[in-house]
Amino acid sequence: MRAVLPGKPSPKLQAVCTGQWAGHRLIAYISGNALVILSGPDSLLQTIYRDEPDQLQSVALDEASGKLATCSKSILCTYRPYGEDECALKWSLEEALTMDVESDIAPTLSWGSSEELLLGGKSLRLLATTGPIRDIWTSSLPSPVKLALFSHDASFVASTGFYDRLAKIWRRRSFGSDDVRFDYSYLAHPTTVTGFHWREPRHKEQTIDNVLYTQCADNILRVWVASDPHGLQLLQLWAQVDLQESIKPRLSSITPPSRERYAFIIDSRDFCLATERAVQNANDEEKGGDALNHIIEIAHRSPEVCVVLDDEGHMSAWGFENVGCKDRKTSNVFNITHGHGVKLASLSGAAAEERHVSILNFSSVDPSSDINVLAHHFDGRIEWLVGPVAWLFDSSPRKIRLKQQAVWSGHDAHVKKMIRTAQGTALVSHTQQNECFLWKQKDYGNEAGGTSMIRQSVLAVEEHIHRTCVLKGGDLVVFLHYGHISLWDARTPRATRLASLDYRLKGKPLCLIILPQVNANKGRAYVATISSEMKGVTWEIQCDGLYNGIEKGVQASMREFDAFDLGGKDDLAFCVPVDPAGSSTTVSHSVDAFSSDVAISCTTSGTLHTWAAAVDRSDTQPKWLLTATVDTRVDRPSLVSASSIRKTALVDSEKTSLTVWDTRSSQLEFERTFEAQDTIRDLDWTSTPDNQSLLAVGFPYRVLMLAQLRFDYLDAGPAWTVVRSVSTRDLSPTPIGDSTWLSGGSLVVGAGHQFFIYDKQVEITGDLETDLRLRSHHRVSWNIFDVVAHLNGPLPFFHPQFLAQCILCGKGSLVQRIIIALYKKLKFYSDGDELDGMLGISLEDFYREEQDTPLAARKELGSSFADFVEDEDDAVVSEDLATSLNEKLAQIAIPQLSSTEQFHLADIVECVATVEKQRRSMDDNAARFLLFFRQHMLRKRRTTAVNFGWREITWAFHSSSQDILIDLVCRHFQSKLRWEHARESGMFMWISDITAMRAQFEIIARNHYTQTDEKNPIDCSLYYLALRKKNVLLQLWRMAGWNREQKSTQKLLANNFEEARWKTAALKNAYALLSRHRFEYAAAFFLLADCLRDAVAVCVNQLGDLQLGIAVARVYEGDDGPVFKEILEDRLLPLAATEGNRWMASWAFWMLKRRDMAVRALISPVYTLVDTPSSPNLRSQLFLVNDPALVVLYKQLRERTLQTLRGASKIAPRVEWEFLLHNARLYDRMGCDVLALDLVRNWEFFKQLPELTGGNNPANDQSTAAAAAAAAAAAVDPRKMLRRRSSLVVADLPSPTESRHPASDVGLQKSPPLPPPAPPPGFEEPSASSLLDSFGF
Repeated sequence: MRAVLPGKPSPKLQAVCTGQWAGHRLIAYISGNALVILSGPDSLLQTIYRDEPDQLQSVALDEASGKLATCSKSILCTYRPYGEDECALKWSLEEALTMDVESDIAPTLSWGSSEELLLGGKSLRLLATTGPIRDIWTSSLPSPVKLALFSHDASFVASTGFYDRLAKIWRRRSFGSDDVRFDYSYLAHPTTVTGFHWREPRHKEQTIDNVLYTQCADNILRVWVASDPHGLQLLQLWAQVDLQESIKPRLSSITPPSRERYAFIIDSRDFCLATERAVQNANDEEKGGDALNHIIEIAHRSPEVCVVLDDEGHMSAWGFENVGCKDRKTSNVFNITHGHGVKLASLSGAAAEERHVSILNFSSVDPSSDINVLAHHFDGRIEWLVGPVAWLFDSSPRKIRLKQQAVWSGHDAHVKKMIRTAQGTALVSHTQQNECFLWKQKDYGNEAGGTSMIRQSVLAVEEHIHRTCVLKGGDLVVFLHYGHISLWDARTPRATRLASLDYRLKGKPLCLIILPQVNANKGRAYVATISSEMKGVTWEIQCDGLYNGIEKGVQASMREFDAFDLGGKDDLAFCVPVDPAGSSTTVSHSVDAFSSDVAISCTTSGTLHTWAAAVDRSDTQPKWLLTATVDTRVDRPSLVSASSIRKTALVDSEKTSLTVWDTRSSQLEFERTFEAQDTIRDLDWTSTPDNQSLLAVGFPYRVLMLAQLRFDYLDAGPAWTVVRSVSTRDLSPTPIGDSTWLSGGSLVVGAGHQFFIYDKQVEITGDLETDLRLRSHHRVSWNIFDVVAHLNGPLPFFHPQFLAQCILCGKGSLVQRIIIALYKKLKFYSDGDELDGMLGISLEDFYREEQDTPLAARKELGSSFADFVEDEDDAVVSEDLATSLNEKLAQIAIPQLSSTEQFHLADIVECVATVEKQRRSMDDNAARFLLFFRQHMLRKRRTTAVNFGWREITWAFHSSSQDILIDLVCRHFQSKLRWEHARESGMFMWISDITAMRAQFEIIARNHYTQTDEKNPIDCSLYYLALRKKNVLLQLWRMAGWNREQKSTQKLLANNFEEARWKTAALKNAYALLSRHRFEYAAAFFLLADCLRDAVAVCVNQLGDLQLGIAVARVYEGDDGPVFKEILEDRLLPLAATEGNRWMASWAFWMLKRRDMAVRALISPVYTLVDTPSSPNLRSQLFLVNDPALVVLYKQLRERTLQTLRGASKIAPRVEWEFLLHNARLYDRMGCDVLALDLVRNWEFFKQLPELTGGNNPANDQSTAAAAAAAAAAAVDPRKMLRRRSSLVVADLPSPTESRHPASDVGLQKSPPLPPPAPPPGFEEPSASSLLDSFGF
């Protein structure tokens, strides 16, 4: 946190106090019903809110005990400090005293000795606070006191009343007894007394004469000193200074000089201490300077200093030497300096009561020579000014003598809502009491990059504010009320109403939206509201006159521009404006899908609609366009928030579950459910300069900042993560009211009366470094934009995810080049060297069509002079090179990688070397499978294991090198393959040869039998019976003499199970085993009874092992068996549709001999291809279902057979085009921009098939037309779609004379006969330039 606005200080004489206790400089002030305690400009110690409705009137600090006292008109409270030893200083309520409310007089407070407290009102009361608060002295007064202060030794009290020209001086006659007595006298002044100050000693134990400084309405400061203690007059006048005549501006001005005067006293203790520190800290140049010598000369006289200021920055300083001496000389009052450069941030045009400034000062606690000034402006601000004592009293001209450290302000009621401008440089806040302020962002411009807010204007709005928007960088504010709308000019400290219009609208207005213009005009703006009936009104605001000068009296105008109806009002829950994010875009004359969104609506069933709009003044109405519709399936959402770059956050009805959606692609990117006590209350969007999204999620006492991560389809990693968490629980006891982003990545949080401003710097701790996958490299903090760029920017070529995606894309030789180039770079790398992320490899190498060179040829080329390398072995990634590179990776920390990513890089290097060793004998798909299988096994015991599933199974299934893969998998498990190993590798899903599969199944049976020393036949029963080898199992039971079930089982197995009676016996045993929860053994007995369907059901339902059920079915009856097809149709395809798993669906369709559907399943949503008993779940819309490797498999399969070509022909050209662009966006989101470029540059679209019609004769009925179309379709050769001839297309289409098997329609939705299909729309292959333009390349 870089800045805090602790609350609006109350305009009271005793609203602010300061003092030093236990080595801490404490500043306390009151704001409404809150007590704010600070120790520095941005160091808030505590905020204490009172439940009473009365506002606090005064506060006082006891420097001896650290106790604080506050008082409203009815209750006096004292607070005692605690936790100072634990470095967690706080205050707790000690005592509370209820007072009789006699009048509306604000009480005054002052601490004396021994924790005695003076309370002034219509009477003076001296209270003892060491125990229960009790009165020890009371004196009635003829008129209420305005101010009553103890002297430093508590022997005197100075008091004065409202509009009183007499200062009453009370002298205490007795201490230490209950019989407290005072006598008093008066100090007469010519006009009203406005303020007091008692001189402070250098040390608490020091005994000095009491000196009182009084200020009057006549602008004269008077100095009173103690007189004869036995005389009637307790104090006598010693000197006076005319504040009005003290400042005489040196430069003449056209305007008359200011008559405002502000004065404060710097006690001799503070002045001399600051001078001593200035001498100690001065460098050689400063020691010889006039400024330092000047203050040293003054400090030798140990003066009290009076500083006089005006509101134009002029100042004068006067010294009082030997105050109180009886032999007073003329030189005892002397001038120190006249100058300029101490300008208070006073507001021009403010009311007289708001121009009052009360000033406190003190010297710094640290060893600096600074003088600190606290200026309490009665318009609701406290200004903290700091400057070296030598600068302040330098006799030579200086532009700046005191620098502004902070301006404390805020509200005096709870913050309810904040609305910012599109740029985030200004915002409007309003409270539950309708108090409304406009704030401007202020950047300090220092190395720390701090930021704060300055209050620019107060908007005195009497009506209820329903909705707000801020225009023109904060110059104009529009308020939407019920029935009318108002426009305000907020450029002055007091905003003025410029215009107000009534409106009529059906339904409740839900939002107030700023509409973009086709031709932006600075002097014109358009705002619109949309109601619960989806009807709206647009207003035009003409504000050219505001920028010609207010003094000319030109006012802005507002008129109703248009009324519109968007339709679709059913079950509308929300309609809100989107948060402006991303770079500003130029609005075209036509609103299209590329236009920025301006609003989002949401129904009670969770359907999102995003809207774009633009205003062209030449048209009579704005243009609206529905840009996206997303069914989120979130029932009755409680919050919705969207950004203009198509990101939407949605909160469920319980306010505990958050989902983040990309509305452009209708996909779910993030889902998280928080604990029940963590209810989500606010959502706010912003973006980085390169259009990466940031989301702030507000809870009652904390805000989480979420940033985008790169998509990770290999590890199934999250797409969003928490980059920062800020908590207000230790700063404010009240819940957060609202939060919003400022420009530059700063976040402002409003809680209670206060604003907490967190700048863009993110502290990197150990846990955060691990969670964010960052390597700090000696950096204590990061810019939040740099963090997001690191997490979501383009990847270096040697990043493990980039290498893995290159392998999936078939760029094996490029991966080899990258690894070899990295190895050569790391050979001579030392800490601190720069490492190029591209490793000197050209971008053209990625999008140039690559032809993988055979291994022998690469070695031959590597040894030639034309392509020379250091070592012949470096032409490929050998196992020796991989070992050497991994040794380097273990020693060197690569700056662009986290430690986890560096481990993954070492894994992938080892895997590439293993694949290269087997490269001669395996195809690309086998290499893909082997690579990720090796990675999975290497990371198996780590927390970040690779997600090994249907994607890898599909690569192996479409490989022609399955015998090698089987051998490698078995060798990996030391030739002791058991079912858990087979399930882990997916072996029985991807083996296509039934004979090989049964051989491996028998190996598993043997290994399960021998896995224990006792060799239990039960362990292998399921596998042998699936192989139909009952006799082998019977022989194994004969050797199991130790098993008590041997005799009965052996006797049962000896029977002929072709007979019905023994099948029934086997079934009875199976059901008995089910009742005992011996599920695997029960499935074996179902197989013994030839009930394959029941055995598979037990495997899937009771054992929860779908792979085991499929394997048993394939082994038992082959790939054409009815039970296996039933599993695919009733289990696998509905599951794939529900989960959105396209890999699973494609494999299932291929096994069903529907290869056309297998190709279509890679592009189309699975639930559109099959009948599902239930709708797809939320996970089916997760970004992980849209794996960009699908496009690689689609390109590979669509040209493999005639069926796949026919399936590709059924995909609409527009769908394939959108699929291509979507995958390019996914590559971009993964940080693989060059692969996106390669995809859109080299993709080849099919030729369009000839039109298939049923004839033009109108007499042809529907059935005849459909039959003719089918015949024409069968007559067309799909190979004509290929742009290049291929002799490798397998002819797998059924002949026209064959009768189609009913099972061939599996997977297609059942529907009544349809009329002949319309001719497909014409589609031409787009040019490469149009593809590249879609991504800004």
